[in-house]
Amino acid sequence: MVTINENYGKLRGNYLFSEIARRVAAYGQAHPEQRIIRLGIGDVTQPLAPAVIDALNRAVAEMGTAEGFRGYGPEQGYEFLREAIVKEDYGKRGCDVSADEIFISDGAKCDVGNIQEIFGQDNLVAVCDPVYPVYVDTSVMAGRTGDFNLRTGSYDKLVYMPCTEENGFVPALPDRTPDLIYLCFPNNPTGAAITKDALQEWVDYANRNGSVILYDAAYEAYIAREEIPHSIYECSGARTCAIEMRSFSKNAGFTGLRLGFTVVPKELVRGGVSLRDLWARRHGTKYNGAPYIVQRAGEAVYSKEGKAQLKEQISVYQENARVIREGLLDAGYTVYGGIDAPYIWLKTPAGTTSWQFFDQLLERVQVVGTPGEGFGAHGEGYFRLTAFGTPENTKEALERIRKL
Repeated sequence: MVTINENYGKLRGNYLFSEIARRVAAYGQAHPEQRIIRLGIGDVTQPLAPAVIDALNRAVAEMGTAEGFRGYGPEQGYEFLREAIVKEDYGKRGCDVSADEIFISDGAKCDVGNIQEIFGQDNLVAVCDPVYPVYVDTSVMAGRTGDFNLRTGSYDKLVYMPCTEENGFVPALPDRTPDLIYLCFPNNPTGAAITKDALQEWVDYANRNGSVILYDAAYEAYIAREEIPHSIYECSGARTCAIEMRSFSKNAGFTGLRLGFTVVPKELVRGGVSLRDLWARRHGTKYNGAPYIVQRAGEAVYSKEGKAQLKEQISVYQENARVIREGLLDAGYTVYGGIDAPYIWLKTPAGTTSWQFFDQLLERVQVVGTPGEGFGAHGEGYFRLTAFGTPENTKEALERIRKL
């Protein structure tokens, strides 16, 4: 008899972004005359850069010839892309990363959850709170969280690391020692960044305790301050304790193309076993790589033309973040983030829950954001806005919000 993975029954009833979509669709059906501005989901809005389009076209043309056609690609991804990442990204930041430690995939979101498959069932997982829901939900699906406690608003077996105004939304080292530690900087949803010294403390902590840091650096392209690290491998000792996930979705607009990668250093060993070798086996067995043409597009991101064009695109989103941040501050809101990240984290008005604020924005001014409660217990009372809109929509949304 077929049985079901009972851990799925432990997931909370409504996935955050599905619930947002449901409410927006219902409002749109009831009020078709209203123009809704969406600043809720972190999807990009600018078209692909010319250098990327040129690379895609060349790759498609190659695939139409006998000599240029390619079938299944290398399990780790094409060497041309992995070498470009090493040379133009990690190498220029002084990070010791080699091409055979890079695993190309169809996006960081998949790797964030799939990476758990190489670890034992009894590993204790730590997450920031608030946090991107995928870290928690995939841990639930893997059976590492226990049941959801309605009284505390948390899972019994997860280690929650509060990110609050008091600690600048950068968590303190946990009291209980976790085996797996999810960190995301620049952070989604709070927009907080971490200094190199503070990140070094986490690396030292993990090495002392034998923990492994799962580091999500999807938003590193939005870092504006020089003192903020772009990679955990800028820290001494990170190669023996950290796995890093990256995405082309936010730095190059590949949300529709799907491309990302994970770095697993050869020195990262637990229980006498190389985690790089385990991930290579998993990656090869359940290959979730990107097509050749998409990997050629990824290579173009690191070209001279691609870098210049994407820097210009990112600056548009950075300006959007500045407009939202400064406009909300001027309107009297308490606001965080928006400097080294494309997310703005604002306090909801006194006495207003994050979902109530969501409904107010949707029903009164037709602006969609993301309720902080959906990111965890410490997200209640806050609200996320994304800078990934068009400049015109961003400015209009801000003017609408100021009218509340």
